[in-house]
Amino acid sequence: MHLEWSGLGELVQSQYCGLTFSGSLRQELLQFHLSAKAPQSGKGGRNGAKGESAASDDDVASEVLSHCSSASDTTSVNEEGAGTEPGDEQTAAEETEDKLKQCIDNLMDKSVKSRLNGLESLKLAFSSKTLCDFLVERRLTLTDCLERCLRKGGVEEQAAAAQVSALLCIQLGGVSEGEEIFKVLQPILSTILSDPGASPAARQSCASALGMCCYVAAADDVEDLCKSLSHLESIFTESYPKRDGTLPTHKPGIQALHCTALQSWSLLITICPASRVDKLLDEHLPRLQACLSSNDVNFRIAVGETIALLIELARESDREFVYEDTEDLCEQLKGLATDSNKYRAKTDRRKQRSVFREVLHSIESEDFTEERIRFSVESIYIDCWVRRRIYDAFKEVLGSGVLHHLQLNQLLRDIFELGPPLMLDRASIRASKVSRFEKHLYNSAAFKARTKIRNKVRDKRADVL
Repeated sequence: MHLEWSGLGELVQSQYCGLTFSGSLRQELLQFHLSAKAPQSGKGGRNGAKGESAASDDDVASEVLSHCSSASDTTSVNEEGAGTEPGDEQTAAEETEDKLKQCIDNLMDKSVKSRLNGLESLKLAFSSKTLCDFLVERRLTLTDCLERCLRKGGVEEQAAAAQVSALLCIQLGGVSEGEEIFKVLQPILSTILSDPGASPAARQSCASALGMCCYVAAADDVEDLCKSLSHLESIFTESYPKRDGTLPTHKPGIQALHCTALQSWSLLITICPASRVDKLLDEHLPRLQACLSSNDVNFRIAVGETIALLIELARESDREFVYEDTEDLCEQLKGLATDSNKYRAKTDRRKQRSVFREVLHSIESEDFTEERIRFSVESIYIDCWVRRRIYDAFKEVLGSGVLHHLQLNQLLRDIFELGPPLMLDRASIRASKVSRFEKHLYNSAAFKARTKIRNKVRDKRADVL
């Protein structure tokens, strides 16, 4: 066994040093693992050890390959289980629909706890599944329930109902029914958002929901778009400098509300006409630049990303666009990108430097550091601030379910230009995955190889040039 693992280490070390990894490494790792089990099966025989030592390499290799194929077949059966049968899938779908119907019924219950449980269950279901057909038939009932929760519910209920409203629009955004839901919910979301007496947490959820619902369901309605922009502007502009040039101070909850409102506003300007963007640029860019001195790290980051987004949109409409105060802006961005003040938290400094380095790079060199998002066998590329803002907004609402929706939700696939959902068979999906045990074998071998390489340099007797 020691020799086999050392051979495995040499194999990975040779690949590691060359910085290339063979496509057959996965199969060879399985071969080493299964060949390690072979002597145990021969213990019971009288001449088992001698027979194994006398066997030829070709015989052992063929035996290992046969074990590999049978092991993969067994794994596929165990992984899929009985749930792969069409009848079982239909039963599971019916059970899911029954649970969702019960959740919708809970929204009409007199108990606050029941309504909150129903909203939380709907949030989880809407973010992790695509339920367009089911929701189209029940959209009126669900919309009435959400409107009632928003109008008469407490703080937690209003916040949860706003989040479910955003998820509902994402579920139905690809059909005309999504616009109907937005028309009903927009007034109440705007009212709660603009109410200074409402809870900051509820107002923050309404700000996020208003931006997402408008982006999804009212992209072609300029009037609704301008109304939503105006409501969001009235919130975050309270953090703009006063007449004497000083920045106002707010409670943490209010500052978080302003940050969310600014992010929702920046999401909506990605679908504004170019003429509207020019007006917004002249009106907001100088005052946003002053907000880079805010005491709240999250608001500073949101401001920096919004500035980069505005300048990117201005350059798209006018290739010769140059911001008048570019030098002072870049100086501020350099200071934030290299900030080392000890009175700031270490994690805040690290996060801030990372974001503002990218903002500074995009403004100075008109370039964006591309990011790749993988899901299933597909991937999308985040290659500009517009796509970054859109992806971050959906990720904020959907959470970990954003990858599932990228794969199956036609709305998101249209937004990111992915085309119709891919119909993949289970064999193709399994072939693209690596099991946990294979990852463990690979990581162990790579760790040993990496340790050997580093030990040669760490050895005091080694000649280091």
